[in-house]
Amino acid sequence: MHEDPKLILITLLVELGVAAAFSSSLARSRAFKNILLNPHRSFRDSLKLVAMISIPLTLGVWIRVSVQNFLAADISYEATILMAVLLGPAAAIIGGAILSIPAVLHHEYLSLPVNLLVATLFGVSGKFANMEDIWSFSPMIDLSIYRWVTRNLRRPHLDRQILFLMLITAVQFVSSVLSHAFPKRFFELYSGNWLVEASICFCAPIVVGIPLKIWNAIRIERALEEQGRLLLEARLDALTRQINPHFLFNTLNSITSLVRVKPELAREMIVKLANILRALLKDREAFVPFSEELSFTDDYLDIEVVRFGEKLRVVKEIADETLHIVVPSMILQPLIENSIKHGLEPRINGGTVTLRSRLDGQRLVLEVEDDGVGMAPERNQQPSAGSPLVRPGTGIGMKNVRERMAVLYGIEAEVEIVSRPGRGTMVRLVMPVLEAGAAVWGAGRQA
Repeated sequence: MHEDPKLILITLLVELGVAAAFSSSLARSRAFKNILLNPHRSFRDSLKLVAMISIPLTLGVWIRVSVQNFLAADISYEATILMAVLLGPAAAIIGGAILSIPAVLHHEYLSLPVNLLVATLFGVSGKFANMEDIWSFSPMIDLSIYRWVTRNLRRPHLDRQILFLMLITAVQFVSSVLSHAFPKRFFELYSGNWLVEASICFCAPIVVGIPLKIWNAIRIERALEEQGRLLLEARLDALTRQINPHFLFNTLNSITSLVRVKPELAREMIVKLANILRALLKDREAFVPFSEELSFTDDYLDIEVVRFGEKLRVVKEIADETLHIVVPSMILQPLIENSIKHGLEPRINGGTVTLRSRLDGQRLVLEVEDDGVGMAPERNQQPSAGSPLVRPGTGIGMKNVRERMAVLYGIEAEVEIVSRPGRGTMVRLVMPVLEAGAAVWGAGRQA
């Protein structure tokens, strides 16, 4: 539809405001947030989201066909794209059909097939996209292109976000040309001025990006809340399980036996016990430098070595370049305790706990290995969804480690358990590298 250039530019500005106001209003709905952020939502839940998105915007299409020169209320093209990439092609087809109803009643018969094609195209392409690329899609086109150019100068590669941006822009241009060819059968902004037409095409990714940006902020906030809950559970779990009365009794017993014969060693054990309790009771950050995490585990291991004597040996194979990398706080201690309690204590001769760290490209690999009794054969299997592989009696600690890794790093986190009955067990944690002071969002970052 050919319009006055000034009217088109004003319409584009108002469209941005409509997108921001609409997405912000939905973001305040608890029901919308709960369904949108549910990773296991059903198709029925997706239909509820379709209704929440399409019904208000259908009113906007009706206003556009009824009120002269009020064109910005119609953002059905961008809304169909949003439903396609977030909910899939089937839900988007339903939403696109709903959005086309006022236009079809206004004799714009091409609106329905165009919406269905857009829903199918972006829904299918979304199946092959990484959802983190979709969630982190930026409405600031200039920054997206700048980041793409700078990244490709260092290491040329195919950027999915830029492809997504180009696809939205290209389909918008085709729609504009279609509306120019069939002005009474299909509506879309069009201008013969190439600068104005470029503005129309590049405005579409921004209108798509604004809701994604607003909803992603809610997603990040909820993930951080979940991380805070898991961190609190880890701290309480450490107070009630790791540093339990049995451990304290054994430690104090060892100190008592050393007071007269080795007073200096007794004093060192008291200091280390105090360090552990102080670290557990104070407010800890979600991430700490790996060197600080090692310091905490050193105090724990030193006490265990004194308790077990020559039966417990500790080997560290720590790469220097890993010490400054930040890791989830209190992530190693549950694994070390499992190795000692369930791997080495049952052995008459004790054994060795080995701590390793290394860099594998842009990933940090941490390993806790023992040469103890290993796991029972029936448990030495790969975990199914929601059922981690653990030794009997170690479910709480390992489940906590798995959940924290998943929340912090998303699909980039790996927790692997390798056990050989009678020969020992190794737990391997793999996580992306975060420098000290880096912004915390792992999943989710690349999840």
